[in-house]
Amino acid sequence: MQNLSVETILANLQIDKLNDMQLAAIEAGKEDNDIVLLSATGSGKTIAFLLPLVAGLDKSNKKTQAMIVVPSRELAQQIELVFKSMGTGYKVTCCYGGHKREIEENNLIEPPAVLIGTPGRLCDHIRRENITTDSITTLILDEFDKSLELGFLEEVSFIVNSLPNVSKRVLTSATEAVDLHDFIQLSNPIRLNYITEKLTESLGLEVKTVQSADKDKLETLLQLICNIGNRSAIVFCNHRESVERTSQWLAEQGVLNVFYHGAMEQKDRDSALFKFRSGAADLLVTTDIAARGLDIPNIRYIIHYHLPHTEDIFTHRNGRTARMDASGTAILILSPEESLPKYLDADTVKEMPLQDDKHLPEKPKWTALFIAAGKKDKVNKIDIVGFLSQQGELKKEDIGLIEVKDFFSFAAIKKIKASHALHLIKDKKIKNQKVKIAVAK
Repeated sequence: MQNLSVETILANLQIDKLNDMQLAAIEAGKEDNDIVLLSATGSGKTIAFLLPLVAGLDKSNKKTQAMIVVPSRELAQQIELVFKSMGTGYKVTCCYGGHKREIEENNLIEPPAVLIGTPGRLCDHIRRENITTDSITTLILDEFDKSLELGFLEEVSFIVNSLPNVSKRVLTSATEAVDLHDFIQLSNPIRLNYITEKLTESLGLEVKTVQSADKDKLETLLQLICNIGNRSAIVFCNHRESVERTSQWLAEQGVLNVFYHGAMEQKDRDSALFKFRSGAADLLVTTDIAARGLDIPNIRYIIHYHLPHTEDIFTHRNGRTARMDASGTAILILSPEESLPKYLDADTVKEMPLQDDKHLPEKPKWTALFIAAGKKDKVNKIDIVGFLSQQGELKKEDIGLIEVKDFFSFAAIKKIKASHALHLIKDKKIKNQKVKIAVAK
């Protein structure tokens, strides 16, 4: 590493050691060849391509040296967060739809060393000449199979053809079926295949089924949630309408949850994910948009309320749990008309008996606050912690996760302290500015 050793970066990321796939990717990164990295969702691919990338950056070069193309804004934000957590000192900028282009244009005036973005937004910036395309020598196409699945072929092709001086290409995928198109211009690539043979054996994942007596599985879902208690869980549905219907019905039964899908406003998506990530909600009801790019630790259960259409979707959904060395359980709810998908080995899948228990899970101990100030207001995490401690009379253990966005922030605080703290901070100022603070909607 130029500046920081691998050991220092791993310490910053709070990672004890690298897995075999990551070690192989680092070794491959020392060669001149391009790389095709195939590895399951949740196995640590982001670290696997960021470590060699950082090692190859030139500190004296003040232009953009690397571009990472991803299929979703959530994945872009996640990679940006990991890169910043590495503590390298290099500037990184994130570009994606749903984010104000003017903000990104301002961020690109001083070129970042690393640029992360979704295909459509990157194409837009390239056409507007906001990106120094001739200085980019490393191109990473992360979750490339998903980009193809979402119909970004034309945009990715345009991006590749707009970068004349790329000497290193890295393509990652969680499926072996990825189509390596000629336009990517891979040169004698090193192929690293770490996709495990059996889905149910990978990453400590246990797969179970629950039988529903009715075609409408809501009552069975409620019973299942009562059985697993307040452990962190994601419920996957196949349609946005089903997500909202399921979330609303559970709320009416007294089950606190948040929902998340692609048609929501960005602020509402950020709020839902923050509540789930911070422990202010233990249950997330979502579409397959959450099957990639969300790195939320300690998710114990993946509940397939609707059966996934393909094996790939099943794999990616399950990649939200049993990440790295953790264990997790995927549960398929089967109606009387449904059977176990053919791609699963029936011998490795157990039926999960449900206790006739309608005791609702305990409510979360955290509350999420919305703070109407962010990075563009020169507000950071330290400012928020100081404000909540001094003005809200909260102790260190009363304050949980904090996320600072461009124009707003979120902070998790202990629920039993929320009412008193909100009363104390009602008319107080952060950084000499009066800011609206309320429980996040």
